[in-house]
Amino acid sequence: MTTRQKWLLGVFLALFIVAGGVIFISAMAALLAPGGFELNESFGKRVGVLELNGVIEDSQPFIRQLRSYKEDDGVQAVVVRVESPGGAVAPSQEIYQALAALRKDKPVVVSMGAVAASGGYYAACGADSVVASPGTLTGSIGVILEFPELEEVLKKVGIRFEVVKSGAHKDIGSPFRPMTEEERRIMQAMVDDVYEQFVEVVSSERNLDPDTVRALADGRVFSGRQALQLGLVDANGSLQDAVDMAGRMCGLGDNPRTTRPRKTRTSLIDVLTETATVLKDPMAAAG
Repeated sequence: MTTRQKWLLGVFLALFIVAGGVIFISAMAALLAPGGFELNESFGKRVGVLELNGVIEDSQPFIRQLRSYKEDDGVQAVVVRVESPGGAVAPSQEIYQALAALRKDKPVVVSMGAVAASGGYYAACGADSVVASPGTLTGSIGVILEFPELEEVLKKVGIRFEVVKSGAHKDIGSPFRPMTEEERRIMQAMVDDVYEQFVEVVSSERNLDPDTVRALADGRVFSGRQALQLGLVDANGSLQDAVDMAGRMCGLGDNPRTTRPRKTRTSLIDVLTETATVLKDPMAAAG
């Protein structure tokens, strides 16, 4: 073996050892990091706690976890912690319907965090009982559609659009031209219909007269204390208060044992794949 071959072999072995060390350290970090390796020690009868966070765009991950709680005989009741300013109408409706369906089998309590408004409040209406902190921002009962109008901006830069469409309203809401009065009436009718659906749910679930709800449903936001006075929530309290309420509703009493969804774990295969990618292309780590 020549000196050059020995040198190349040494370099290869050194790189192999370094790569092995990186993989080992990354794997251990993934296992030891908070949430990286978690054992669920909540055995026996307990209350399931689930979070609904952020803008509501996709209901399915939440509903899948809700379904797992429904099928778990050990979970006697469910508490949903809502931290959401709202979101799309259909996903909010789906979460509301899923909670309303679950409460036929198990008690469901919603705990409102800092914000539980618009679609977040819509979803919360599916629970048996709603608990809000006195300072929670909730309500915002209503529907809104917003369309940017860029025609004047485009004129300044010399850009115009030619549109070929199959029907008069196929490009309704286009940002490249003003909305016509007929289009505005069409969109307003749709918003009004979705708004009435929201009012109907609040009226039915909160046992309030529809006209009373409409008087409140002008988009305004309420504090948790105001919401209690108006009948939009059932109690003022913390997450623990909601857990205690759920415990009493299912016969477990105050301070029941709780369980939460397991955090997503970083598997050794994920670590190996990511490390191999970085070793192959160091610039990938900067992407």
